Amino acid sequence: MKYSKKEITEKTVDGRYCKLFDVVVLVIIASIGIFGCRRAGSWLVTNGVPAHADAMLMLMGSIPDRILQTADLYNEGLADRLLIVQEGMGAYKSLEERGVRFIGDTEQAKNALTALGVPADSITVLPGDALSTLSEAIITRKYLSGNPAIDTLMIVTSSTHSRRASMIFRTAFRKKDIPVSVVTVPSEYSGFEPVKWWRRKEDIQKVLSEYVKIASFFFIEKKWLN
Repeated sequence: MKYSKKEITEKTVDGRYCKLFDVVVLVIIASIGIFGCRRAGSWLVTNGVPAHADAMLMLMGSIPDRILQTADLYNEGLADRLLIVQEGMGAYKSLEERGVRFIGDTEQAKNALTALGVPADSITVLPGDALSTLSEAIITRKYLSGNPAIDTLMIVTSSTHSRRASMIFRTAFRKKDIPVSVVTVPSEYSGFEPVKWWRRKEDIQKVLSEYVKIASFFFIEKKWLN
């Protein structure tokens, strides 16, 4: 099979990106060993201090620990408005098209929050089809651009995800000059041990996965926020 000059160039560029990303991953893993295992876990967890915000945003994903933390903060009076980005349902849409009633994570999260004392009329589900933290940031950015009264946003997420979430949202808002102050609060219900993360298989997987995803954000995904 013969390839055109354009196809050869594209394949070469893609190959270079893959090789570069592989090198970055190896450097990250080596750095974790060199600079200390304890700090590798602790660095992922932000130390955002909860304070009253115009709105609170609960990120989707590992929802039980995030729901519990969000409900606690809301019931403490730290926000009057709660935002959730509609999560992409993927193949589950095909089930609905065939008449199968399926309760998605977004609806489950809203139901759980109301059961924990958050009024349903205080919860705003932002329409979209979010499949990642990056897409949640883009959808939220669009919403905030039309709601200038919101200038402080509290983001609630899992502990290991808090550093990356903070990076993504701050970058997303800065690139579009959205004047919103962001504080990211890690859930206390995640069960993650930041200074002893290497002792459990689940924590090891979370730490390594987050560093790879952070590298992916800086080297690949960051340009998608323009």
